[in-house]
Amino acid sequence: MDIRTLGALSALLLISPAAPAEETSATPYAERTDVRAFAHELAKREGLDEAKILASLCEARFQPSVIKAILPPASPASRSWVRYRARFLDRPRITGGLGFWQIYSDALTRAEKQYGVPAEIIVAIIGIESIYGRGPGNYQTLSALATLAFDYPPRAELFRQELSELFLLARDQSRDVASFKGSYAGAIGLPQFMPSSIRRFAIDFDADGKIDLEMNPVDAIGSVANFLNKHGWKNGEIAALPARVSDAQNAAAAIEGGIVPRYSRTELARLGISADTPLTVDAPAALIDLPSPEAATEYWLGYANFYVITRYNRSSFYAMSVLQLARALRTEHDQQP
Repeated sequence: MDIRTLGALSALLLISPAAPAEETSATPYAERTDVRAFAHELAKREGLDEAKILASLCEARFQPSVIKAILPPASPASRSWVRYRARFLDRPRITGGLGFWQIYSDALTRAEKQYGVPAEIIVAIIGIESIYGRGPGNYQTLSALATLAFDYPPRAELFRQELSELFLLARDQSRDVASFKGSYAGAIGLPQFMPSSIRRFAIDFDADGKIDLEMNPVDAIGSVANFLNKHGWKNGEIAALPARVSDAQNAAAAIEGGIVPRYSRTELARLGISADTPLTVDAPAALIDLPSPEAATEYWLGYANFYVITRYNRSSFYAMSVLQLARALRTEHDQQP
């Protein structure tokens, strides 16, 4: 689960003050006043050994590429649904997904029955997040999170919490905290869970006595299904439908209302918004826009399950990519002999 999952939360959190001027990214983390305060508070709150926390942080290194990767685009106008979609709905991900589905069909069937999440949704998420385990990231998680926790003030408080969770995860799993690897934002394993999500939602789906999202696709399958289930996935319900918009001003107001499904079909009709299909769904929806500078904006009605996918990654582009990759996977899977 990448940083986009966390972006919408950051505005709700207090921004931590930057380190004193004499304590820059060139100063070893374990020697910095703010880092030592973090270690003291974590040890006191969670019953950990403060000296061991600091010893571990001696291994953390400032990562300039992490800061570069996490910076938002220079211009919102550069966002393009057409380009974003093309990154994930490609032949390698579809072919790889079909192979993954074939190999782990038993686990996917069991996850679908137990948690109500379709197999193709689980496969699509793992495909988008890590290309079925081939690209989970090679950053040392300790260094990535330390860089963001102590040298990226806009989201420092958020990442200090994830760094705390990493230490607790290492304790839970009896692992060296420096042994975890993942994305530039601290996401780990096939499903790219942040440390807090691993501790809350990861499960031992193959019942081998341990949770392993880095090397065990069965645990990853069950954990993705459990995550979506715990966030309210509704079995058998439509996630999104193409929308028709007749009043741009009303549409803009509805979009500003956010991605929580809150508008009834009657309210949407009053705003000049309707599903662009004969199929009608009598459930609350949000109006989702997918803009591209090089193409007309796509409009969709996002229902409860669409919103659930955005709990995994708080991006409408991401959620729609999951749905469209899942649909492509389901279509080709069902056509196989």
